[in-house]
Amino acid sequence: MQVAEIWRYPVKSLQGELLDRAEVGTAGIVGDRQWGLLDPASGFILTARREPRLLFASARLTPGGPEITADDGTLLTDDADLSSWLGRPVRLVPAAGRSGRFETSLDRYLDDVEWTSWEGPLGAFHDSGRTQVSIASLDSLRGWDRRRFRFNVVLAGGSELDLLDTTVRLGDAELAVVKRISRCVMTTRPQPGGIDRDLNVLRTIVDELDGCLGVGAIVTGPGTVAVGDEPC
Repeated sequence: MQVAEIWRYPVKSLQGELLDRAEVGTAGIVGDRQWGLLDPASGFILTARREPRLLFASARLTPGGPEITADDGTLLTDDADLSSWLGRPVRLVPAAGRSGRFETSLDRYLDDVEWTSWEGPLGAFHDSGRTQVSIASLDSLRGWDRRRFRFNVVLAGGSELDLLDTTVRLGDAELAVVKRISRCVMTTRPQPGGIDRDLNVLRTIVDELDGCLGVGAIVTGPGTVAVGDEPC
């Protein structure tokens, strides 16, 4: 196995950026999920489960923070731009020193049912403190566009499940692979670049893969990972 792709998502639920190499810090890939769009009325950090339009903007990390671009190429430079684009008041907030509050439907497929909320880990807008770095293999992706799933690391030449319950080195970073990742309706959402709405993606994952795709890891040793590195 070797690292085929590395992805960073500076803003929660927005499109991310493809990297050749990345620094891995104590909370995951440096800059990953380090900002989110806060709904001031509810206090929740928005996700594409609640606000699917988030999938139609992208973020890349710059020295001054995330640069956000709408799918039509418009730069969204401040909270006013973001609020106008989304059609609701939002504020771009950093994860540093903050625990994100999120909400999700209790049904894998439907949004017009009961919702529940939870609090994420401190310092990064990850859904769970047990998934600081997410990993999948090209074999497991079955040809699905990886943007549906927001993995940080995509491997070639084997299965990520072979790493489960082990501690591995990627480059000189060390990761404890601790869980499979359960999937939700977000995997079915349409996105720019020809990704159509497709409920069969989630149905297949539920029926054939116990509702999970990919594995989650926590960082046990910071370092640098690059495309071509082999887990060992």
